[in-house]
Amino acid sequence: MTTPVAVIGPTATGKSDLALDLAQRLNGEIVNIDAMQLYRGMDIGTAKLPLAQRRGIPHHQLDVLDVTETATVAAYQTAARADVEAILARGRTPVIVGGSMMYVQALLDDWDFPATDPDVRAKWETLLAERGVAAVHAALRAADPVAAETILPTDGRRMVRALEVVELTGRPFAASQPGRGRPRWDALILGVDRDTAELDARIEARTAKMFADGLVDEVRALIDRGLRDGQTARRAIGYAQVLAYLDNEYDLTHARERTLIGTRRYVRRQRSWFRRDPRVRWVDGADPRLAETALALVRAHAPGDDQERIRQ
Repeated sequence: MTTPVAVIGPTATGKSDLALDLAQRLNGEIVNIDAMQLYRGMDIGTAKLPLAQRRGIPHHQLDVLDVTETATVAAYQTAARADVEAILARGRTPVIVGGSMMYVQALLDDWDFPATDPDVRAKWETLLAERGVAAVHAALRAADPVAAETILPTDGRRMVRALEVVELTGRPFAASQPGRGRPRWDALILGVDRDTAELDARIEARTAKMFADGLVDEVRALIDRGLRDGQTARRAIGYAQVLAYLDNEYDLTHARERTLIGTRRYVRRQRSWFRRDPRVRWVDGADPRLAETALALVRAHAPGDDQERIRQ
């Protein structure tokens, strides 16, 4: 099969394992769609699969940015679309996996990004620099409550961009985003989710494991590589909390708690975003036959010739 399969959904639902299973069965290559996994060295806190666990399957859009660089949806869109096209040209199946909401839509839908205005951008960047993310979030909540609910409240750069777009266009930030039509490349979109209580427990276990596996040391090493100078990387969940701990804003126990709370809030936003998309075919991450269930949906979506190859 060469039609792309996108495996999306909330954090910690089991997307990576399912993507690997599908890539093995579909002669596939994986394209990451997690914004923070774009960064070199941000491994533990993003739950990035180590090379040894990737089953020899090529992965794209991992470790492509330094932590001093700014991740943008527009730049990702260009690079990831080129990766998908190259995989298709090789006769292989792109398996797109991750949960960064706007990145998913930018890759799979026709999204042309609004122009920028240096003066308008500078105004909101000044507010961010002088009064912090809380003030920017309050301004966005007043100007565009939907955008304020969708964008991570610690993501100052993205909130600044939303305020810029709202001011320049006079419309909500979401109005600059595309409607949901037929996905690019006729991709099948699979959503992975789990029971809320089970997912909460998995998030708690994952958070504890990250700190036990050395997240604090990872952040210390990234500080030496310029993490504090980055506009995007330093605001990632887990990394922002560890930086606050290292700055003596609170103790390590509180850093873990804030990371857990931040992740749970992010999961709620992911669910709300992805559940509004009627194109998503949902599967249960706890299903013991998850790979087989997903493959059945892939077969049903595939053209006739591809259906035969999948059965083999």
